[in-house]
Amino acid sequence: MSKIEFRNINKSFGENKVINNFNININSGEFVVLVGPSGCGKSTLLRMVSGLETIDQGEILLNDKILNDLIPSKREIAMVFQSYALYPHMNVYENMSFGLKMENKNKNQIDKKVKEAAKMLQIEDLLERKPKELSGGQKQRVAIGRAITRNPKIFLFDEPLSNLDAALRSEMRVEISKLHKKINTNMIYVTHDQVEAMTLADRIVILNKGNIEQFSTPNEVYSDPNNVFVAEFIGTPKMNIIKLDKKHIKSNIIHFFDNQIHLDGYDIKDEVFLGIRPEHIDINNNNNIKLDIKVDLIENLGSEKIIYASIKNQEIRIKTAEKSIKNLNKISFSHDNIYFFDKNGNRLRKTI
Repeated sequence: MSKIEFRNINKSFGENKVINNFNININSGEFVVLVGPSGCGKSTLLRMVSGLETIDQGEILLNDKILNDLIPSKREIAMVFQSYALYPHMNVYENMSFGLKMENKNKNQIDKKVKEAAKMLQIEDLLERKPKELSGGQKQRVAIGRAITRNPKIFLFDEPLSNLDAALRSEMRVEISKLHKKINTNMIYVTHDQVEAMTLADRIVILNKGNIEQFSTPNEVYSDPNNVFVAEFIGTPKMNIIKLDKKHIKSNIIHFFDNQIHLDGYDIKDEVFLGIRPEHIDINNNNNIKLDIKVDLIENLGSEKIIYASIKNQEIRIKTAEKSIKNLNKISFSHDNIYFFDKNGNRLRKTI
């Protein structure tokens, strides 16, 4: 069992600050996902853990042991890459056993570990095949199997599913989740896909320009976002964010498209952003805040529909499981589902 600590990690490439004062603790056996837009620093963090990238400032510790100056082979870490990184001239068995041979493990140990990993990943019948004879999903299983044979204290995954089609990604998410439950080893997983983050993680680190915007459980980042960035990044479609000028707020009441929203418990005197998730909008007008809309487009996704509409030139997205949508011109939502953010995008919470 292992615990991982990141203490005041900073990293720059020239004038470009990639990681800014990164501090988190990862509990023993925890599955942590680093998620954020391209260029936010998530892969750089993974490479610093693995030893493939140097750290400008700060320390990474595994069980209170500083990793900074250890070469990659001494860190007790295994990494699964986006590109699989399999040797094309070796068969599956040889690929999975290569790292163990480099560690001078004996033949019986190697055979046992490879076959145990192959059984766990259901690739026993592929051991004699070359990578060119495998599908994308099979190649990824081999890459994961190669990591398992090392018996590492930390598994690092760098966008391992991004080269797979949608159906295979879904299948492999399930397999990785099952694997984590079986081996109960720390996993740090990098992705830009929020679905992967939400379905795999015990906790999620949401990064933006090298800064931690939130480090919480999937439920918390969805239901209790720290700011507009997190609120819009987590959830599909993203949360509706509507800017309300100071003129809309009088005597602690927001005058919102012919509705009055009482700000009981909030102290709002300046411009504010109102947030409402698409799935919290009702097209049957059963809630107290009602709005007239103009429907621009309806995406039919089978079990649900995404409606793109406008309210007096303000775009709004609606997510519904209603099977039939006809002549839709009104929507509603409840005061209980509203989020408020200040002019800097930070979450406003009730003071009483």
